[in-house]
Amino acid sequence: MFDADSLHEECGVFGIFDHADAGALSVLGLHALQHRGQEAAGIVTYDGNQFIAERHAGLVGDVFGRNSTAAANLKGRSACGHVRYSTAGGSNARNIQPIFADLSGGGLAVAHNGNLTNANTLRAELVAQGAIFQSTSDTETIVHLAARSASLRIVDKLIDALRQVEGAYSLVALTSKKLIGVRDPFGVRPLVLGMLEGSYILASETCALDIIGAEFIRDVEPGELIVVTDAGLESHFPFRPQPHRFCVFEYIYFARPDSVLEGRNIYEARKSIGRVLAEESPTVADLVVPVPDSGVPAALGFATAANIPFELGIIRNHYVGRTFIEPSDRIRHLGVRLKHSPNRAKLKGKRVVLVDDSIVRGTTSRKIVEMVRDAGASEVHFRVASPPTTHSCFYGVDTPTTNELLAHRMDVEDMRQFIGADSLAFISMNGLYRAMNAGERGASRFCDACFTGDYPISLTDATGGTRERQLSLLSNVA
Repeated sequence: MFDADSLHEECGVFGIFDHADAGALSVLGLHALQHRGQEAAGIVTYDGNQFIAERHAGLVGDVFGRNSTAAANLKGRSACGHVRYSTAGGSNARNIQPIFADLSGGGLAVAHNGNLTNANTLRAELVAQGAIFQSTSDTETIVHLAARSASLRIVDKLIDALRQVEGAYSLVALTSKKLIGVRDPFGVRPLVLGMLEGSYILASETCALDIIGAEFIRDVEPGELIVVTDAGLESHFPFRPQPHRFCVFEYIYFARPDSVLEGRNIYEARKSIGRVLAEESPTVADLVVPVPDSGVPAALGFATAANIPFELGIIRNHYVGRTFIEPSDRIRHLGVRLKHSPNRAKLKGKRVVLVDDSIVRGTTSRKIVEMVRDAGASEVHFRVASPPTTHSCFYGVDTPTTNELLAHRMDVEDMRQFIGADSLAFISMNGLYRAMNAGERGASRFCDACFTGDYPISLTDATGGTRERQLSLLSNVA
């Protein structure tokens, strides 16, 4: 009810090797990554004799909170964890990660951020060969492929599996003797490397390192496979190099503002986007008001560049969740007001610029414009800190179907009329790239398929095409 008009990252991952507080630190790391997935949380540890798994639906604080025994059960010095917002496979307990399986070389737990674009094709082949799947998650496909590999070592089995998949993935995997991290060759989804008291850590974002006081070492490179053992860290590049296509929406919306990814501070990137947006689409107004919370940094940048006062004209209620109440028709009619309330004293009689990160279906934007007008605003101008979202994402972001996206069905003027604003403008593609200090679009590329339809990785399942296996690659793990 409350999130149907938003984009959602699929999940976040965390792993730590050889630390006395591995389980507790994983809980904290996942807590910092909660914004990447709110449906379920799971952690697998290894205590020297056996793997211990705690995987449950709910927020990290509910699953591993003070009144839960789950955290206390996580014995061991190594762990990997996962927070989930489902895209591939849907929501059910069997899909909660990390996924664990006993392979011929030992136990393997896998936590995955991203989406495999040929998972259904691979799954059909595996089922035809006798594989029995326990979940509907695309991540389990990786485990089945690894289990069928003729390689002896688990690392080699995982490489064999990943050479057969297409799509976006950042993985953290745990064995009895290793912590493994790997990014897909295009580097669509983030993964960072850190260290705490001599123990290596892998996480989706640097905010997960900050919460436990860990040192940020570097980003895991696209196509890089990291193996952490008692002997230290090894880095390998077993996949064919590809053009870098990091998801630009991580900077616009998904990542936490205090994270640093690919050398860019998320907060400063969003402010820069807001400044360029103000330069491209100025308007005469009395106030710049963010649509909280994701619109705040861009609105600050817009206000600074436009020399218009910044005000919190909309107050967000952070305690409205999916289980708030069973929505009646009347509650549904109240809609966005359960989550956002107008600051009437600031809005009345004012010409307002609303700044948001994106417009998806447009229903929430329409209600917010209506709410601000009802609070007394004389004009409402809507500015969006991303280009129009015209295409669905197949790389790990939960988006509506393309036909449900407002910008796919309407031009900007029709969208303006639909949401009821006095004016509407989006940052341009070139403006977005300039704000990222990446030059014009094409000089330094991100994955921007949701704006352009330019999908860098094959969409085998979506198009019904024939899967092409990767060629033999240049290097392998010795």
